[in-house]
Amino acid sequence: MIPIPSLSNPVRTLEVQRAEFSRRRFLAMPLAGTIAWAVIGMASLVLKPWPLAITLFAATGSIAYLGMAISRLTGENFLDKSRPKNAFDALFMMTVGMSVLVYAIAIPFFRIEPSSLPLSVGILTGLMWLPLSWVIQHWIGIFHAVVRTGLLVAVWYGFPQHRYLAVSVVIVAIYGITMVVLERRWRAVRLPTSDPAG
Repeated sequence: MIPIPSLSNPVRTLEVQRAEFSRRRFLAMPLAGTIAWAVIGMASLVLKPWPLAITLFAATGSIAYLGMAISRLTGENFLDKSRPKNAFDALFMMTVGMSVLVYAIAIPFFRIEPSSLPLSVGILTGLMWLPLSWVIQHWIGIFHAVVRTGLLVAVWYGFPQHRYLAVSVVIVAIYGITMVVLERRWRAVRLPTSDPAG
C-alpha cells in the first residue's frame, strides 16, 4: 500500500534523504574501528596465536556496538528515535551485516592458514566503505577501501612474522586519515557556501 503524504508527515524523496544522511559526521564507527584494531595490534605483542585470534574476533565483532556507544559522544546518536527515518540508515546497516557475513570466508581460511585471519577480516570488513562513498558522494570511502586493501596485502607478505601487528598498524593509520578527512568534510557541509567535496 502506497503511503499518502500529509502536511504533518510529508514523503521525503530518496535524494532528500541522501542529502540528510550525507550531512552526518560519520566519526563514531571509524573511532570504534580504530580502538578495536589498536587492541588487536597491542594484543599481538603478548598473546599466542589462538587467544590472539579470539581477540580479533571479539574486537572486530564489537565495532558496531562500540560505535553505537561512541555515537552519543560524537553527537551522531545512532539510537535517536526522534530523528526522521532515513532509507540510507537501512542501507548502512545492510553493509554492516555484509561485513559480518564475510566471516564465513575468513573462518575457513583461518582454519587452513591461521595467519590469514587479520588479512581476510581486515579487507572484508573494509569493503563497506565503497557503498558509503557512493551514498555521500565523496572520495574518502573509495580511498579507505582501496588503499586499505592494497596496503594490507603488501604488509601481509612483507611482515610474515608480525602479520597481526602490521595489519593493525595499517588499518589504524587508514582510519586516522579517514577521520581527519571526514571531520573536515563534516565541518564544510555544515556551512551553506562551502564545497563539501573537499
